[in-house]
Amino acid sequence: MAILLDTNVLLRWQEFRNPDYLLINRVVDQLLLRNENLFYTAQNISEFWNTLTRPISSNGFGYSPNEADERVSQIESKFKFLSDEAEQYLVWRMLVVKYQVRGVQVHDARLVATMLHHGVTRILTFNAADFTRYKEIEALHPAVVAKET
Repeated sequence: MAILLDTNVLLRWQEFRNPDYLLINRVVDQLLLRNENLFYTAQNISEFWNTLTRPISSNGFGYSPNEADERVSQIESKFKFLSDEAEQYLVWRMLVVKYQVRGVQVHDARLVATMLHHGVTRILTFNAADFTRYKEIEALHPAVVAKET
């Protein structure tokens, strides 16, 4: 089985000061014990880097690029990478038209396109409602997963 980790999950998995840190670490550990394949994408890492290096005054973490690099290395060593490929554009294009995606929601559609291209049908996210429109996938909230395991 395969699950994409949303950026909001990766951020909480890394940030021990976050109130959801213990929850997400427990859920990730449980999923790995169940032999789930946990994935990330280039888009996740771009969003992750953006949040980590953005100033605290702008709702970021205020980390240096070197600190962000260390955190990304931890993700790369623990989880599997879903590569970007040209065919994903066609899937993304179909999704944004089919589901009438607007504005910033195009980024979620890109994650879904990557998932579908690679045959991944589940995403672990704190924003499960953002993915409900996509009938091709299942959005899992960490709190729900924690109760199931």
